[in-house]
Parts: sequence; C-alpha cells; structure tokens
Amino acid sequence: MDYQFLSQTMLFSGESPEEIKEMLSCLGAVTRSYGKGEIIYHAGECVHSMGLVLSGNVQIESDDVWGNHSVLDDITPGFFFAETYASLSKEPLMVNVVSAAAKTEVLFLNIGRLLTTCTNSCTHHNRLIHNLFFISARKNLLLSRRIFHTTPKSIRGRLLSYLSAQSAAANSLDFTIPFNRQQLADYLNVDRSALSAELSKMQREGLLTTERNHFTLCEDPLES
Repeated sequence: MDYQFLSQTMLFSGESPEEIKEMLSCLGAVTRSYGKGEIIYHAGECVHSMGLVLSGNVQIESDDVWGNHSVLDDITPGFFFAETYASLSKEPLMVNVVSAAAKTEVLFLNIGRLLTTCTNSCTHHNRLIHNLFFISARKNLLLSRRIFHTTPKSIRGRLLSYLSAQSAAANSLDFTIPFNRQQLADYLNVDRSALSAELSKMQREGLLTTERNHFTLCEDPLES
C-alpha cells in the first residue's frame, strides 16, 4: 500500500503516512482489482463501503429500460465513489460503477466505521468527517456541472459549454479531456455519430482542432 499517495488524497488530507497505516485496519479497508468493463457496484444493490481509486479509473454509468446509456462521472486515482450511498446504506444504487481501465485498483472503506469514533483512531475522526463532507460537496459540484453542460438543446451548445469549461480548467486553449468520443457522447447525452459530425463541422469552421481526446480551441475562427 502506498501510504504516501493516500496522504495526498482529499479524505486523508492532514494525516501522515504512518497515521494512515494505523487507521486503515480500523476503517475496514480492503483492496480489490478489476479488469476493463468489470462491474464494481451494480445498480439496485445497497452498499456499505465507499471506494478510493488507487490506479486506473472508474466510471459512474446509467442505463434506462430502453437501453439508453449515459456516463455521469469519471473517477481518477485519488478520488472516491459511492460515499453517498454508503452513508445511506438502505438506499439502492441508481447507477452502475464500472472499471474503465485495463486494470483498476480500488481501496474500499467501511463508512460506518469512519463515521463512528473508536479508541484506536478517534483523534483523527473529526478530520476525516470534515474531509468526507468536502468530498461530497465536490461531487455535488461535478454533477451540477454536468447538468449545466447538458442544458443546451443543441449538440454544439453542449460541446461549447463542456470544452469551454475544460479550457478554463486547464488555463489554456490547448488541453486533453478524460473521455474518448463514445464517453464524451455519453457524458453529454448525445448520439456519438451526431457528436462526431458536429465536431467535424466545427473544425471546418475553424472553431477548433482535435485529434482523439486532445483539443485546441481557436479564439478567432476568422483568422484560423
């Protein structure tokens, strides 16, 4: 276990690697590995542990009864998933949690143990609870951003909203997004073919250039 890496995550922020090592057994920590496309949590099940991605990446996905598929979030190393459902242990998951890498390692923590003080690590629980609240607030912000990006009715409007936000986050007109074309289409809740066609049209108009998941936005298309 890379305790130095864990000390840099949001949940364990403020804790030393030595302190984290002592705390993990108290928190019911278990590490598991998954292959690409493997389901970590199924929609409909109730969970008691939240997961910290150690390596690879995890996607939060939704499928309706008609087979429509949406990617709600992409979880990269150092970030958590299922903390809300684990806190409400009788509330069944509305989404699937899926490994999106050839190999994904996840550290699972029993949230009941985290939220209940104990003689072994009670001095750290207040900090952990504070950090967990921060993580939940961040997740709410990410979901709000997706709602913002999918509010425009047109595919171009959704692309402009998402790509503008990615550019601002990178502080550059040149940036790489965490999605391939299908994942981007799922995230924006649009058809992949229509998305690709719109991107091609935007390139012809000089609004941007793109190769795979790398984008360069053009401030003045008239000069491109």
